[in-house]
Amino acid sequence: MQQESQALPEAVRGFITPSSKKMLIGGKWVDAASGKTFITVNPATGQPLAQVAEGDAEDIERAVAAARKAFDDSPWTQMKPAERTRLLLRIADLIDQHRDELAQLETLDNGKVILESSNFDIPAAAETFRYYAGWPTKIYGETNPSDPAFFNYTLREPVGVCGQIIPWNFPLLMASWKLAPALACGNTVVLKPAEQTPLTALRLGELLLAAGVPEGVVNIVTGYGPTAGGALVNHPDVDKVAFTGSTEVGKEILRASAGNLKKVSLELGGKSPNIVFLDADQKDAAMGAFMGIFLNQGQVCCAGTRLFVEQKMYEEFTDALATTAGSIKQGPGLDKESRIGPLVSQEQFDRVLGYIDIGKKEGVQVKTGGEANQGGALGKGYFVKPTVLTGVKNDMRIAQEEIFGPVVSAIPFKDEEDVVRQANQTVYGLAAGVWTKDVSKAHRISRALRAGTVWVNCYNQLDPISPFGGYKQSGFGRELGRHSLDLYTQVKSVWLRV
Repeated sequence: MQQESQALPEAVRGFITPSSKKMLIGGKWVDAASGKTFITVNPATGQPLAQVAEGDAEDIERAVAAARKAFDDSPWTQMKPAERTRLLLRIADLIDQHRDELAQLETLDNGKVILESSNFDIPAAAETFRYYAGWPTKIYGETNPSDPAFFNYTLREPVGVCGQIIPWNFPLLMASWKLAPALACGNTVVLKPAEQTPLTALRLGELLLAAGVPEGVVNIVTGYGPTAGGALVNHPDVDKVAFTGSTEVGKEILRASAGNLKKVSLELGGKSPNIVFLDADQKDAAMGAFMGIFLNQGQVCCAGTRLFVEQKMYEEFTDALATTAGSIKQGPGLDKESRIGPLVSQEQFDRVLGYIDIGKKEGVQVKTGGEANQGGALGKGYFVKPTVLTGVKNDMRIAQEEIFGPVVSAIPFKDEEDVVRQANQTVYGLAAGVWTKDVSKAHRISRALRAGTVWVNCYNQLDPISPFGGYKQSGFGRELGRHSLDLYTQVKSVWLRV
């Protein structure tokens, strides 16, 4: 680990080289109660990057107690809305000020290319806090036209202690999606980052304290899902759980929530259709198909993994996509010339290659990629070549199961009716894309698709003002926009006899 740290950028070396990174509980940086630690790995090399405290049930107990005390017995919930606004703005400003450092940490821990970390992940995290900074002064109740003998009004109040579990694909951004609305509404939080990518969450914890977040309001416990995560979702003093991750784990969390009927919001998996019609702008559609699957090495819940192409142009379009995918520069994320990096872990590396093998056995054709990209300058990093599969049928496993890697399944279709039917034949419903110059067709298809977000002549557009979430087994609840306020507040009705 020492040799690895010597090669790191100076801005982050001091953060990751101490003997182990501690957890944030009650405003203090502490070791795990057990004393255990685990290693987070640099996906570009497969080598140790940092040592992190391994929290478990005892640490969750301490963190929930701190969050409960901060909610029940501290000035936090009595803070003026305008002061919460100023606090969130300070957090956003600090993220901006440390943008380069945070981007390097994100790339080292996750593997994504620095171009994406610097220009999307970190700025979008800051903008999320900045957007929610506008909400504390605008969380209104209502005055209802009741019986004239009474005055009836509602209050919108914070839920309480929120357990938040975030994934490894956009670590800092997903933390901001959950923390910003929770804090804007006056809640307290226990945050459990993914064990694969805990570093930017811990650095964010330092920035939160620097911004003036009171002790116990945000607690960060690093550890594994079955132990730390399981203890958090089962804890009887947690009032709400927010989770982003796999559908399988989401179902487990929903079952665990029954203990005290805690509120739950789930943003889960996807197998999103990206539909290209013959009348689309072919250049834009090709770029949209490319970015729809290869952004962040395909490790995106809303990735356009099922590429539906109108039959008359299927071969031509997939040939062009394969040519582009085969020419993209793959390498370590910190290399500014890299446009696609490694997968996040050995486990994900094995999973993606396993699905490619499944596809081959199902009879698909590999137009490009379809194998690991290791050895030479790439060494033992978790690199899988960008892969375009053709001859795919919509009922194949490769088209129905979430792969979460740089693998696109190209499926031909005949007409509108055919593509809508195929696009909706999935247990998921997170997102979809439509490429056409026909505005009426765009509206028809958008209405017909069972998905929480539909992009027309674009893909992967996100903004804090717009809600994001899924249909069917892609989860429920909406993050971002005003809709996330519903996740972090509850409504009280007050009756007053006049």
